[in-house]
Amino acid sequence: MSSSFPRPFKGVFPVVPTTFTADGGLDLDSQKRCVDFMIDAGSNGLCILANFSEQFVLGDDERETLTRSILEHVAGRVPVIVTTTHFSSQICIERSRRAQAQGASMVMVMPPYHGATLRVSEAGIYEFYSRLSDALDIPVMIQDAPMAGTPLPAPFLARMAKELKQIRYFKIETAGAASKLRDLIALGGEAIEGPWDGEEAITLLADLDAGATGAMTGGGFPDGIRRIVDAYAAGDRETAVAEYGRWLPLINYENRQGGILTAKALMKEGGVIASDAPRHPFPPMSAPVRAGLLDAARRLDPLVLRWAR
Repeated sequence: MSSSFPRPFKGVFPVVPTTFTADGGLDLDSQKRCVDFMIDAGSNGLCILANFSEQFVLGDDERETLTRSILEHVAGRVPVIVTTTHFSSQICIERSRRAQAQGASMVMVMPPYHGATLRVSEAGIYEFYSRLSDALDIPVMIQDAPMAGTPLPAPFLARMAKELKQIRYFKIETAGAASKLRDLIALGGEAIEGPWDGEEAITLLADLDAGATGAMTGGGFPDGIRRIVDAYAAGDRETAVAEYGRWLPLINYENRQGGILTAKALMKEGGVIASDAPRHPFPPMSAPVRAGLLDAARRLDPLVLRWAR
């Protein structure tokens, strides 16, 4: 199976949360409803197995089950990005090739790191992405996130885009993201097929002003993020600014309070999924945070709160 969606990929590609039962098992029925909701809410595409999917609590067999189940259920309705990050070049390549064979449109990969101190040199990172690029026929998105603790200067990213065939997309969510996006676009030119915003859209407006063409956000309210991105893409910055200001309290609540569990809390409240539980030892969302999140959401009436009613 191969992806046949036109490129470049643009718009809102939120992260799909992984749904668990209350006792920690995979809940594939909820997972499918989650995907259906996210598509109905206007997602231009989806990303699975990312950090906001709680990928760090999944076994390798579960990753394969989720990749296969979700891609089969999406059934070509939208493009799907599969996160295949691993420290090992070989394992990352194997994950990525399997995802490609199952119909992924792109893979997203962080630079190799492990824990708080184990990092790879710039030369090693280049070789890592070079081997990955050579192994694939679909594009690679480099995820430039603080979690990796790995500096990825804009000139280095632009060099990889120019020299490595499949290195074409960049999700920038480090401090000063807009300035880095602007530098990356200036240095990389046409090789930068997809300069993307991340970090739950907290810097979305500035990143759009800097030239971002995609947004990878949380999965709870893609209909709200679309209002911002669509207006901006249509050349109506004033409407985009107004919509960003309108949705910012909820965006901020996800980014600074609810975090990884935000989308699942909203989906549980709206009846999309059966449980919003994380896996131990990740802590559940506290009652006060949940109450504040739902208050912020109800003021905006996002589809997630009424999709399953």
